[in-house]
Amino acid sequence: MTLVLRLIYEFFKTGLFSIGGGLATLPFLYAMSRSTGWFTTSDIADMIAISESTPGPLGVNMATYVGFLTLGVFGGVVSTLALVAPSIIVILIIAKILDKFKESAATKKIFYGLRPASTALITSAGLGVAKLSLLRESLFQETGLISSLFNWKCIILAAVCLAVYKKFNLHPVIVIAGAACAGILFAM
Repeated sequence: MTLVLRLIYEFFKTGLFSIGGGLATLPFLYAMSRSTGWFTTSDIADMIAISESTPGPLGVNMATYVGFLTLGVFGGVVSTLALVAPSIIVILIIAKILDKFKESAATKKIFYGLRPASTALITSAGLGVAKLSLLRESLFQETGLISSLFNWKCIILAAVCLAVYKKFNLHPVIVIAGAACAGILFAM
């Protein structure tokens, strides 16, 4: 039962403070990885890949994944509900009072401050994902060679995906599917 309560606590806290969407949950997942040992930081890269390639919000998919790893199907349900509960509670409260205060200076200032915080959390998450995907720190530590630090195949694939996505304005699913096929073909 203690594990269930810890799962609820960790994901309720994540859902309450990860303002900015799914990528904003990543700093919380990194911290959770360190504090609980339920998964490794390299597992987070797998979670992101799976979550990005399956339907549904990124944060919810990752919560479900961690819960499933921890306590099976029950854990997946519990962690998912714990993650979304704060949003539901906050939305219900805001819906009741926002009409009354939407033109207030204090409300505008609060949202003015929340936008950069969301941007910082999403940027931090993006940099963390880039580090996990594009760098090979353990190999660099073993060899000491700068060239071994970079995962060149993944860097090239990321650059190609970005260029194709921007140039042809493709749906993200097509880019993700293409990258998955490239990963299979080139064993990245």
